[in-house]
Amino acid sequence: MGWLGRIIDRTAKLLLSFSIIRVPARWLANSRFAWSFVSRTDRVRANRLRDRVKRGEIPQHVSIIMDGNRRFAEKEGIESSTGHRYGKQKLEEVMDWVLDLDIPYLTVYALSTENVTSRTGAELEVLFDLYVEGLRELLENERIYSNRVQVRIAGHKELLPPRVLTAIEAAETGTADHDGCVFTICLAYGSREEILKAVRSIAEDHAAGEISLEQIDQASISDRLYTAGLPDPDLIIRTSGEERISNFLLWQAAYSELYFTDVFWPSFSKADFYTAIESYQHRRRRFGG
Repeated sequence: MGWLGRIIDRTAKLLLSFSIIRVPARWLANSRFAWSFVSRTDRVRANRLRDRVKRGEIPQHVSIIMDGNRRFAEKEGIESSTGHRYGKQKLEEVMDWVLDLDIPYLTVYALSTENVTSRTGAELEVLFDLYVEGLRELLENERIYSNRVQVRIAGHKELLPPRVLTAIEAAETGTADHDGCVFTICLAYGSREEILKAVRSIAEDHAAGEISLEQIDQASISDRLYTAGLPDPDLIIRTSGEERISNFLLWQAAYSELYFTDVFWPSFSKADFYTAIESYQHRRRRFGG
């Protein structure tokens, strides 16, 4: 049906060359009616996707590389700090979607070790302030307590400033006894550094006679990672169009399904989320035992 789409596109382009068509079309596209129609259509589509997804196998651990805040800001002509704030708000929405599907593990990539060293001081300060704000808000969020969400931070925490460390300690301590969804935020995280740290720990234990060569296995490495105690992710989602995992969960992602979308993180919708879950379900049905 590609030929039909091309005919429709050419016809529309021709009609829009006439002002008698172009002017009312522009008004309609920017009208409240158009936005209302699109919004209602998106809600209907998302609800239908949700109903289909709920009937299938729900991934137990979803991980997300939240990419595209700065490019979203550039596209919208706003400050990058505002783009990051929109990204923070999107994560709050996604948490609600995860809880609605009863997904027990959510892990997000918020800040890499490379970001800590490569981004400007001003932009990092904005990000650090947002992390402090977000972690404090988690402790005030009724859904975190009613769903008994446990907050964990994974990464090279020594690279983070004291105010972020204080907020991390408060969030982890305040939710430590929760037995619901485990929400892991990767801050100052790099998977190569994580694996290197695990290997060094094993080498030190071996040199001290606490572990033999025969006892070194996959579990001994997994137990020394920042994500120790978490199951490997079933599905990894990356936004913004990049199709790589960028030093995220390299060890843990050995058998994960990967889903890439062109949508910038602040624009990531409920329908986009359900589409990623449905893609995972289709792959599981195709390749499952």
